[in-house]
Amino acid sequence: MIAIIDYDAGNLISVKRALDYLQIPSTITSDSGGIASATHIIFPGVGHATAAMNVLTARGLDKTLQSEFAKGKPILGICLGTQIILSHSQEGDTRCLGLIEGHCPRFKLEEPDLKIPHMGWNSVERIKEHPVFDGISPQSEFYFVHSYYPKPDDSTKIFGLCNYKIDFPAIVGENNLIATQFHPEKSGVVGLKVLENFSKWDGSLC
Repeated sequence: MIAIIDYDAGNLISVKRALDYLQIPSTITSDSGGIASATHIIFPGVGHATAAMNVLTARGLDKTLQSEFAKGKPILGICLGTQIILSHSQEGDTRCLGLIEGHCPRFKLEEPDLKIPHMGWNSVERIKEHPVFDGISPQSEFYFVHSYYPKPDDSTKIFGLCNYKIDFPAIVGENNLIATQFHPEKSGVVGLKVLENFSKWDGSLC
């Protein structure tokens, strides 16, 4: 059973529908006990970093995520859920979960034809292999919509890069945690493959 963390951030239903389509059992929950008993965790989200952290803290889900990460449970972060696994977000000057040391800056793009948020389909250069991306072509494109991006302090935590005038980390991870700035649940067949692979992943990198 995959627990989809409910912290009043958008996109929960889209993730659930994608898993239902794949016939992968899942539940949307904010219950720490239910999260602890799940085999896998998806930490999705669309919204504001400060509001998200306030809800996580109020529900005790910050400590739940930190605990399950420490236990080695497979965790997939998506979009906002990828940004706030780091230590700090520039959005609202927000202290985040700190599962991976790093911060989330906002795009600074001066070219008039480049818009913020970055929205649409882009390829991702995978710089490190990961079981969650097994069987996915390096030329595959994924769907993005975001104004901030994850920037780990340690570059070895970066598994993939995307280019939007600058190269920015699009896949980050550490041990049993893998996180994507793009939305697998909105990325068609290749995104479904990411979710399917994650559901079978045991949290190890070999």
